Amino acid sequence: MTNKSGKKTNLSKSVIIAAAAIVIIVVAFGAKIIGKTNDSGSDKDQLRAEKVIDGDIHIPVGDITETAKFFPAEIDGTKLEVLAVKAPDGSIRTAFNTCQVCYSSGKGYYVQEGDVLVCQNCGNRFSMDQVEIVKGGCNPVPITDEYKTVNDNDKSITIKKDYLSEATVIFQNWK
Repeated sequence: MTNKSGKKTNLSKSVIIAAAAIVIIVVAFGAKIIGKTNDSGSDKDQLRAEKVIDGDIHIPVGDITETAKFFPAEIDGTKLEVLAVKAPDGSIRTAFNTCQVCYSSGKGYYVQEGDVLVCQNCGNRFSMDQVEIVKGGCNPVPITDEYKTVNDNDKSITIKKDYLSEATVIFQNWK
């Protein structure tokens, strides 16, 4: 708006400033959302391997640290997950990412918080150094030496599809 002398009024200046502020906020918010999508996914992607479909899971030993890494698979139409972690003694420990007690709830899977795995159903906190060692309670289902093959040539651990297929029963209601 202009007054009689042709000068813009304070009202129109306020409208222009408000509109500019809204545009800046929208652009900044949009950039933040785009940035979050790219950033947050990259950390999770580093902890989750590419999904295996109806095949063996191969775990590169060099990729395993004290932070659990997850190896998703779909076997015979059932989604499941194996976790691998380096124990304090340097050994690589493996387990199915489902709880021996809570698996049928659909929420009996683990998320790492610090140096423990936490069951998403009952909240039990499970020490990383106990992965593959403790069995029979609220803990990740161990994958012991007789169910995996260590290949010293390419420094990997293989869990065969046949064994994964046997384990699908504990993943029927998973996630």
